[in-house]
Amino acid sequence: MRAVQLRLVTNPQANESTAVVSVRVEDVADNLREAGSGLWVARSSSAVSYPTEGHDQCFAIEDNSFWFTHRNEIIAEVMRRFPPCGTVFDIGGGNGFVAAGLREAGFEAVLVEPGLDGARNAVRRGLDPVICASLDSAGFRDGSLPAVGLFDVIEHVEDDVAFLRSLRRLIRQGGRLYATVPVLPWLWSVEDERAGHYRRYTIDAFERLLSDCGFTVEFSTSFFRFLVAPVFLRRAIPSRLGLRSGTGDEYVAEHAPSSTWSQRVLRHLSASEFRRIRSGRIVKRGTSCIVVARADR
Repeated sequence: MRAVQLRLVTNPQANESTAVVSVRVEDVADNLREAGSGLWVARSSSAVSYPTEGHDQCFAIEDNSFWFTHRNEIIAEVMRRFPPCGTVFDIGGGNGFVAAGLREAGFEAVLVEPGLDGARNAVRRGLDPVICASLDSAGFRDGSLPAVGLFDVIEHVEDDVAFLRSLRRLIRQGGRLYATVPVLPWLWSVEDERAGHYRRYTIDAFERLLSDCGFTVEFSTSFFRFLVAPVFLRRAIPSRLGLRSGTGDEYVAEHAPSSTWSQRVLRHLSASEFRRIRSGRIVKRGTSCIVVARADR
């Protein structure tokens, strides 16, 4: 088996030298085989709550979407403030948009995606290695993962408690978990159902969940504050009235609007929110939240 070269970044803002370590995928997981072109696949698979067309739909818009771009910026900025102690394993990372963004920001990230379409799209993005497996089917060894990202993943898991407790065993002592989830349950709509969500959280409930599963929360903030009213008016209310279909066309239009004016406004609002978080302030209310937690219990 070939060795995969991974950079270990301790703190990209500190101008420290970047250590280079040699990591073999088979050294962290027991149920993977190399399938060529940087792709590793599980010898067995399990089902996930995600629409089958979701990966290709996202892949078509991610690079031009204010939503995906802003989320990447927030994730990278928070990770600079709370850096990982090694490679970040992006669990359920879809087409690798976040993993690619983290690499561009100076972090080493390995994508772990159970959907074959998403994994192949990540390979097309130039990511290597890419692990096509679920958390269970990959066979990761206890304490083998230095850091984990769960970016809009946990809401797709029916038993989030069992999932996070299982994940806690895989993260080494002191390693960090970075997670984003949709929040504000009163924003629930048919779009959540279409996406395969089981729930929207409150920040307090999500922090308690992490604490109950062996993590210590270090930081949390909402983001996408400027989307609360639009999501409530365009998704939540029409869904309650039976007027919202949750189609792919609506999803694309909302995540990558074609109007130049809309794009300018969204870029301005995104930049303002990013500056607020970068300055160390939190956003009290938004459609999403990001939490950093340490696996130290």
